[in-house]
Amino acid sequence: MTALAMTTNLSFLHISDLTLLGAAMIVAFYAGKAVRFAKLPSLIGYMIVGVILGPSVLHLFDDSSMERLSFITQIALGFVAFSIGSELNLSSLKRLGTGIISIIFAESFGAFFIVVIALYLLTRDLPMSLIFGSMAPASAPAGTVAVIQEYRAKGNLTKALYAVVGFDDGLAIIIFGFAAALAKRLLIMEASGVSEGILATLLDPAREIGLSLIVGGSIGLLFYHLVRRLQSTRDILILVFGFILVSTGLSIRWHLSLILTNMVVGLVFANTRHESLLHRVTNPLLDVMPLLFVLFFCLAGAHLMLSSLPALGVIGVVYILGRSAGLIGGARIGAAFGHMEDKIKKYVGLGILSQAGVAIGLSLIVKHEFTLLDAKYNLPHALEIGSSVLATITATCIFFEIIGPILTKIALKKAGEIPGTEQN
Repeated sequence: MTALAMTTNLSFLHISDLTLLGAAMIVAFYAGKAVRFAKLPSLIGYMIVGVILGPSVLHLFDDSSMERLSFITQIALGFVAFSIGSELNLSSLKRLGTGIISIIFAESFGAFFIVVIALYLLTRDLPMSLIFGSMAPASAPAGTVAVIQEYRAKGNLTKALYAVVGFDDGLAIIIFGFAAALAKRLLIMEASGVSEGILATLLDPAREIGLSLIVGGSIGLLFYHLVRRLQSTRDILILVFGFILVSTGLSIRWHLSLILTNMVVGLVFANTRHESLLHRVTNPLLDVMPLLFVLFFCLAGAHLMLSSLPALGVIGVVYILGRSAGLIGGARIGAAFGHMEDKIKKYVGLGILSQAGVAIGLSLIVKHEFTLLDAKYNLPHALEIGSSVLATITATCIFFEIIGPILTKIALKKAGEIPGTEQN
């Protein structure tokens, strides 16, 4: 075969990002329908297709193509967060009671402390235990929201799930800031016996949360004042897309919480409107969100490296068990303390186990910062923690992204909030 012919063949085999993405969407769509026969949420099928097309199997989605397509994931998360915020009517949440706040604090700190204690008893390594504990409260709201929307769930448990997965990531970021600062301080003292100031490190998460609230609130008010003048569904949808893209872009540019900022946009809008306006804005999103979920979960599947599973080990198993016990047990305790109704008390913890983007993002931050810590202080222990956290969190996210949506569906079904089912 001539060199020209070989070049022509290789050129023919090259698949553009758009062609691959389109083909992946079509296959994922039918895979989602197929898994429904096994009574599983469609997003499991989307993720399976992503895993097959990604580096783990066929390598059609490689690192560079996923980097180029990362904006799709960011846009999808923006829509998910806006959708969560638009469901958080404060008057409705007041009717659910202060128990929601109790649940958020109890499940987040429950997961943190149980993972820290369990891993410390296993490893006697406090800095590593603190870092793993700080990963535990972070959730993946997209998985929970996708299941709620797919099955058209409605009821008090559904409202509670929207509130919990919407707000606990903000608390998770704060917990991570404190725990990471303490872990770094312990490692520096281990290396030199000299302690660095902790204040600057703790100010970073506070700044991120505060600015996210300010930016999201400002954009939400502007969105409300503009969208209330529109009547056409098409015009409203254009405005929704534009504002979510602006909010997402500013969050990335200013290093804010993408989820929290967009959620506040939806929250502000949902609490400064008439009921009819809210429906005019949110109803068109019900047709758009399934498309975004196919894209999001297919690409999320491509990011999951099956080769990371052997790294799970004992630490990974303890992390999975500790996080699950902390979230489920903490949510139940919080609901009991807040005098929530029985179905929320029983099932809210099952609906919040999904974990992916935020946790992986935090683990990447740990890997980067602890690598710098090793370079500055000659701390191989820090480098070891960074590598261990990244590998283990990536592996455990595969587990939680599969089991989380399944348990969310089970919780909603047992609570009788999926149409056609009765509460058990």
